Amino acid sequence: MASFTLHGIPVSRGIAIGRAHLLAPAALEVKHYLIAEEQVEAEVARLQDALATVHKELQTIWNELPKDSPAELGAFLDVHALILSDPMIAEVPLNIIRSRHYNAEWALVTQIDELSAQFDEIGDAYLRERKADIQQVGERVLKVLTGTAVDLPKPQGDEPAAKMIVVAHDISPADMLHFKNGAFAGFVTDVGGQNSHTAIVARSLDIPAAVGMFNASALIAQDDWVIVDGDAGVVIVDPPQVVLEQYRDRQTRLLRERKKLVRLKKTPAITKDGTEITLLANIELPDDCAAAMEAGAAGIGLFRSEFLFMGRSAFVTKLPGEDEQYESYRKAVAIMKGRPVTIRTLDIGADKPLDAAEQTALNPALGLRAIRYCLAEPQIFLMQLRAILRASAHGPVKILVPMLAHAFEIEQTLAMIEQAKQQLRDAGKKFDANIQVGAMIEIPAAALALPMFIKRMDFLSIGTNDLIQYTLAIDRVDHEVAHLYNPLHPAVLYLLSSIIAAGAREGIPVAVCGEMAGDIKLTRLLLGMGLREFSMHPTQLLPVKNEILNSDLTVLATQTRRILRATDPVAITEAVAQLGAL
Repeated sequence: MASFTLHGIPVSRGIAIGRAHLLAPAALEVKHYLIAEEQVEAEVARLQDALATVHKELQTIWNELPKDSPAELGAFLDVHALILSDPMIAEVPLNIIRSRHYNAEWALVTQIDELSAQFDEIGDAYLRERKADIQQVGERVLKVLTGTAVDLPKPQGDEPAAKMIVVAHDISPADMLHFKNGAFAGFVTDVGGQNSHTAIVARSLDIPAAVGMFNASALIAQDDWVIVDGDAGVVIVDPPQVVLEQYRDRQTRLLRERKKLVRLKKTPAITKDGTEITLLANIELPDDCAAAMEAGAAGIGLFRSEFLFMGRSAFVTKLPGEDEQYESYRKAVAIMKGRPVTIRTLDIGADKPLDAAEQTALNPALGLRAIRYCLAEPQIFLMQLRAILRASAHGPVKILVPMLAHAFEIEQTLAMIEQAKQQLRDAGKKFDANIQVGAMIEIPAAALALPMFIKRMDFLSIGTNDLIQYTLAIDRVDHEVAHLYNPLHPAVLYLLSSIIAAGAREGIPVAVCGEMAGDIKLTRLLLGMGLREFSMHPTQLLPVKNEILNSDLTVLATQTRRILRATDPVAITEAVAQLGAL
């Protein structure tokens, strides 16, 4: 068989080499037939039994989680259990059986398709990818209904288990638990994006992975030799011997370098010229703080609070209350032991499951989301603000507000924070009266009108993912235009450098909390721009710290200025690569 190469989305760094193990897709193409009236309740009972079986499976997996499992695994199992219990899955398909006389598989697939269509309309990329959770839960139930539920492939013969590459249409977080045991070296999927749960878990486990390969599971055959380049999002199938040897050498070198990085955990992040850099962690749930501490993070730079809503946000009615949110925030503060915790307020919109009835926006990505949604739903916003403020009584907490673009939005937000403070005073509850409030700079208009923010805010945090998306007018999870997503576009670099420079001039702290902060290929460029605060996934902290320790800002600043004056994309890319050799 001739060698061929596939290109997709890199989601977890490193090199994996092994033989392909194909995971059969769940049987979403199920038989469709109508059942007789007298068979309806038996069919309902069959679906209920399947739902109960999957519940038990998830509970068993949860109970057997190793103590050192990444926090994401347990959290995603919780999300799947909540989805399974939600009436949209646990009850609506039963009603379809009773009202339309569909067989159980058909009824379930009908409902999954309906929910998937609703998620397709969501503007927020992260939330839109939650459709995969719905489908993964549905597939698990279908496998029980059709009797096709099987475990992941086991090692065969004398093939070392750690040299298997899983190739699948998609992989659920529950199935990925097998990775934790070192059974596989990497994985490739047809679907998924940077924000899919599969990608997040892969990063947390530090397993090389590439997703969004379209039809890799159809093109790759069982036992094919496969190279996964998790840095480039490239998969090489049946590589020539010379290519295989090159990647093996590179893999060995990377593994050796990674082992050395563990020694840096307690080493201060200081450049060669003596400049101290702050390295923070991005988290989604309080339990993620443990990984942040283990990696030596100086604090939490981005607590994506919307994740607290996600287990139930798909089905609207069960939003976490003030006390529940407070306990989550307080727990994060406690785990971080005096290190700052920056909590981003709800980054969600009306074009999403919190209010599915209003999914009418023609372009929801530009619609009522993030702070726009919060200001339109003041009771939800005030509840969250009170919860965050109460947590600030237990340690250093900052409030980070997403998607601000207008002066009146800033004023209204600050007014509501003051209102939440007054409500707590009236209730006799403690909080940090001087809590810092910052703005995410992720809209080009905000970047270009920065004095408006500097005047009113305590700090700024650049959300590079959305800033790039909005600046270049591309959807970064749309495979059709993914190649246009370029952090090194001159316009993006101009905005980034302008924000960082303005912050330095005015004495207001500026952080980067998007994917760029954790990309070691861009660390020196950001340092050269003047960035002194990075926030990223905990697994990326040590590699970035290593780059910082080997950087000399007096050299980088000069070279970076030249890069910022360039307009040719190829020249910029080459110049950024050369920074790594300085």
